[in-house]
Amino acid sequence: MALLDKHGVIERNASLLLVLSLVVVSIGGIVEVAPLFYLQNTIEKVEGMRPYTPLELAGRDIYVREGCYGCHSQMIRPFRDEVERYGQYSLAAESMYDHPFQWGSKRTGPDLARVGDRYSSEWHVEHLNDPQALVPESIMPSYAFLAQTDLDSLAIGPHLIANAVVGVPYTPEMIENAQADMVAQASPNADSSGLLERYQNVRVENFDGNDLRLTEMDALVAYLQMLGTLVDFSAYDAKDNYR
Repeated sequence: MALLDKHGVIERNASLLLVLSLVVVSIGGIVEVAPLFYLQNTIEKVEGMRPYTPLELAGRDIYVREGCYGCHSQMIRPFRDEVERYGQYSLAAESMYDHPFQWGSKRTGPDLARVGDRYSSEWHVEHLNDPQALVPESIMPSYAFLAQTDLDSLAIGPHLIANAVVGVPYTPEMIENAQADMVAQASPNADSSGLLERYQNVRVENFDGNDLRLTEMDALVAYLQMLGTLVDFSAYDAKDNYR
């Protein structure tokens, strides 16, 4: 009874309640955060992960700029229904070079964590141009203007530098050749040997079907075609690893 009386004093004193609440929250925060300062990396690395190519990185920026994350998550949770529908559940390492990451559970449209190689680039271009032509019930707006918008290749070098500052392992060689690598990935007839040496498992293709110009459509489709393709999941059994 005495303990309850003391608790009543705290509840009736707003200032005391605020101070004690802050103390409790601070202790809890320190307990959770402090161990992280002693860990070099909290993400288990997996084989196959690499930084985005310049074209994919530009495409990711367009994806974020247009708010695609508002309707499409990139996080397959470890549950049977999600694994059966979308594939192997998402690993933290798959987003280790994302700033910011695209995890979430908001899905007006399907999850895109494994959309790479699932459809042809022609399908993606048609879907972005006129979503209802391929999915009649879709409420997605048209992004046809991307195919008519030239991609800004001059800004990609500084963009790689900014990512390197926050820990993405872009080398000086990658940064120096960023603009050339961006053009090479969307030009199948160009010399892409340097690009393929700097980045593994890269899809080289005329993504938007127009070989006369490099467009924002090229970049966005290149990004979509990469999602979920870097890690070899043959070592994982998706159906036996859900919880």
